[in-house]
Amino acid sequence: MKKIATLISVFLLLVSCAKEETKSLLSPGISLELANYRKQQVSDVVYTLSFDIPEEKSEPIDAELDLSLTINDLRHPLYLDFNADSSLLKTIAVNGKTIDINHEEEHVIVASEYLKIGKNQINILFDAGEQSLNRNDDYLYTLLVPDRASTLFPCFDQPNIKAYYLLDITAPKHWKVLSGAALEVEEELEDAIRHRFKTSDLMSTYLFSFVAGEFEKTSEMLDGFNMEFLYRENDTEKIEASMEPIFKFHKQSLSFLEDYTQFPFPFQKLDFAAIPGYQYGGMEHPGAIQYRESSLFLDRHATQNQKLNRCHLIAHETAHMWFGDLVTMKWFDDVWLKEVFANFLADKISEPAFPEVNHSLNFMCEHYSSAYSEDRTKGATPIKQPLDNLKNAGTLYGNIIYHKSPIMMRQLEALVGETGFRKGMQNYIKDFANGNADWNDLVSLLDAETDVDLKQWSEVWVFQPGRPIITDNVVYRDGKIESFSIEQQAEDGSDNLWPQHFSIGLVYPDSLKVVPVSLNQKSQNIAKFKGVKKPQSIIYNYDAFGYGVFPMKHLEASAIPNIQDDVARGYSYINLYENVLLGKLKPEIALETLVQGLLTEKNELVLSMVSGYGSAIFWKYINPEKRDDLAQMMEPKLIKRLMDKALPSGLKKTIFGFYRGVAYLSSGRDMLYKIWDKSLKIENLNLNENDYTGLAATLAIYGHPEAETILHEALKDISNSDRKKRFEFLLPSLSADENLRDGFMQSLAQAENREKESWVISALYNMNHPLRQASAKKHLKMCLGLTEDIQKTGDIFFPKSWLNATIGNYNSNYAFEVVETFLKENPNFPTVLKNKLLQAADGVYKGEILRERWH
Repeated sequence: MKKIATLISVFLLLVSCAKEETKSLLSPGISLELANYRKQQVSDVVYTLSFDIPEEKSEPIDAELDLSLTINDLRHPLYLDFNADSSLLKTIAVNGKTIDINHEEEHVIVASEYLKIGKNQINILFDAGEQSLNRNDDYLYTLLVPDRASTLFPCFDQPNIKAYYLLDITAPKHWKVLSGAALEVEEELEDAIRHRFKTSDLMSTYLFSFVAGEFEKTSEMLDGFNMEFLYRENDTEKIEASMEPIFKFHKQSLSFLEDYTQFPFPFQKLDFAAIPGYQYGGMEHPGAIQYRESSLFLDRHATQNQKLNRCHLIAHETAHMWFGDLVTMKWFDDVWLKEVFANFLADKISEPAFPEVNHSLNFMCEHYSSAYSEDRTKGATPIKQPLDNLKNAGTLYGNIIYHKSPIMMRQLEALVGETGFRKGMQNYIKDFANGNADWNDLVSLLDAETDVDLKQWSEVWVFQPGRPIITDNVVYRDGKIESFSIEQQAEDGSDNLWPQHFSIGLVYPDSLKVVPVSLNQKSQNIAKFKGVKKPQSIIYNYDAFGYGVFPMKHLEASAIPNIQDDVARGYSYINLYENVLLGKLKPEIALETLVQGLLTEKNELVLSMVSGYGSAIFWKYINPEKRDDLAQMMEPKLIKRLMDKALPSGLKKTIFGFYRGVAYLSSGRDMLYKIWDKSLKIENLNLNENDYTGLAATLAIYGHPEAETILHEALKDISNSDRKKRFEFLLPSLSADENLRDGFMQSLAQAENREKESWVISALYNMNHPLRQASAKKHLKMCLGLTEDIQKTGDIFFPKSWLNATIGNYNSNYAFEVVETFLKENPNFPTVLKNKLLQAADGVYKGEILRERWH
């Protein structure tokens, strides 16, 4: 008996240990531990999926999954990710045998006893999960990045288990369907059409997609390559003006990338769809790219900046076909890697498409302000961040990934040399095609092209947050430079040093001397300046190649609009703004300089940037008591420039955008009304339907006495049904009735009222406009408290956008107390979300600094 008891104890202990081992892999989301195990557990994955889409949005979507895979390890059960309600699962059969449904912690669990080493087949009947289906009355689309495929169907939702997909969709007869694979056959049923697609290319789950609904379809054959395009836009002027460049930019991007990578286009097709109110600018699904409709369709009066942004967006998503889709990161901690390549190459692709544009200037305008907007904050993060669970992957996205990393990559290219860098990129694509790679894989390839220790170089650029503050010490003697030294100090107080290249411009009354500088230590004496004649001004980062905040003590703010070089002038405006936020320059002085720039600037890219900085300082960092006086001072000057008949339309529209943003006093409001009701026509100011709708919203926020009538008329004038629904959604946020606005704000606490995320963000900006903050600030605490739920229920950019549109509009003492109190009362608030909050609340903290410094 004693032996038997001992054996039973040992057995129970082993069973207990086995259960503990099994349970250790089971948790919500996809842990890194689970992902690593499954990578070696399964291979040869093929998903055969069918979806039966009813015409009625309220009806469930019947679905079926046939999963074929090879199993190499049965130490643990098979965990399929399914982050949806258990009630959606109907039946599960494994290798021909029906088993009980076991769904726990967002996973379908298939016990080892039903599986075998080698080939296995799993069949699941279910109703499709709808969190990421984006269902509308007459169309739907999937958006599954980074871990949302598991909210739609059971799968291995991690980037390093690539698979083939065979998709079968039944949809209403008048609907069109687009997926990542080519259409194989269509079968007409009684009241629907069954669309069966060919086997897809190999891809990660986050790249699987389909679009279905009432769309128009067009196609174009370019050099033997056919592309199909689904869209819902009905503005004939926009359609006529946009179709040719949309197709052309896709083809130009494809040709450039084939040449740059020396690797042919890696997928079956390059089709795309434009979707109203889309959450992102675009998403790189292979063979079925999705775009925000308003980003693609521009009218013939679009500004150069809008056209350039469209080209950049198309180039970015096309670049992902190689960088991200063909070669995918192993884990989402390297999501930045695909984004930096896409943005870096999109900048190169845009150059030949817009030969008239200064692309060094465009690079600066595209990336620096956005990178600094996060890297200067208390929530600054490294380019590469740790990630323990895929459920948190969405929080890694932001301006550091999209905008600091291209700046870093440009420095890296300069370090390695353009030829060696390109060779390393080509080897990266060749070596890891249809597989996965990480930053270390790339560094190893680039190391072969240079003598520089890239791992050491990337330690600060890639693995550390923040930026340097540059100071100098210039000594003159007898009208010449005796010594010139510069020093860098990390803004966050750390010992980090950023090795980098930039140039310094010495300005004289009749000449200019531009000197390249390599800063690779904390303090550096620049010997080449010794004996040089004392300059009138010193302009740092003249070529906008360096990264950080530079001294302005040798450059009068008022001289910036007169700098002749576009890039140097543009970066000087950036540096002006950053010096304001550091408390080194009074906001009123900076605003005066920016207004002068608005009145004299001739470069559209620089003007757009000046307008943004001017608006930010005016609303955030100018004492409200002084704001009225400044608005009165600016208004006649801006109107005078608007009325200049010789002013090009692009510049005029940018000036008007700034004027519209600050003309809240009665005189400005009256002029905006005359423009809105078309009783005042400004020559060469070309406004479209969207502009007039936006103008109506502005008049409502400014409290125009006829606001209710204006909004009613604006709604009636909208010709597109999708845009009409959007404006109807926004109306409560524009209402003069505070109770109605409060009710709308409270409704956003429910996830079902936040489904149209881009609409919600627009509404929040209306609610939290500086002129509405006295009544809106009471909702701030609720908004911060909803952030975790928004991360769980929304798409990847929604938490930061939500915070930007709420607390990000404020800089008051009240808002400061709300943020500080929230953080104290929520000590376990997730770090990734705390960083997002601190990034969004930068204006709140900077406001405290500037009030103490200047008031």
